[in-house]
Amino acid sequence: MEGRKAADSFTIMNEMVLPNDTNGFGNLMGGRLMYWMDIAASMAAMKHCNAPCMTASVDNLSFKNPIKLGNIVHIEAKVTRAFNSSMEIYLKVWGEDTLHQYEYESNEAYFTFVALDPNRKPRPVPALIPETKAEIDMYDGALRRRQLRLILAGKLKPDDANELKALFTK
Repeated sequence: MEGRKAADSFTIMNEMVLPNDTNGFGNLMGGRLMYWMDIAASMAAMKHCNAPCMTASVDNLSFKNPIKLGNIVHIEAKVTRAFNSSMEIYLKVWGEDTLHQYEYESNEAYFTFVALDPNRKPRPVPALIPETKAEIDMYDGALRRRQLRLILAGKLKPDDANELKALFTK
């Protein structure tokens, strides 16, 4: 299976925050944003492997700035590393106030998706080929993030997380 470039999975999704998307403070509801992020991550994952994919995990989704009613939401998603049947996708989200003409960071997160075969079982995915320094840095950090996810899910013993342990030991 031939590897794919990180840039080939790059996805941009835009949405306008409408009244039905907001809470009582006029801010975009976190659940609605997570829903949109899941869609953007899914598109990036499917671009990478040309197969149906499903969400396996979402890492530390924290909100830096609320996105207000009437603002535009911009979501960028890109695969940062592919493993056996899973892919890590990095998402960056920002809001745009078109009335006052400025953009602001909202949040970022990593999602993990698994590619599925026709029987809805995990299937192999192409390797990822990072090209830029930023892509290489994210690629290198992905194994540590994956090990942390697996430890937190109870699927990996901390003693077996060699990449992660290397950060804390000499």
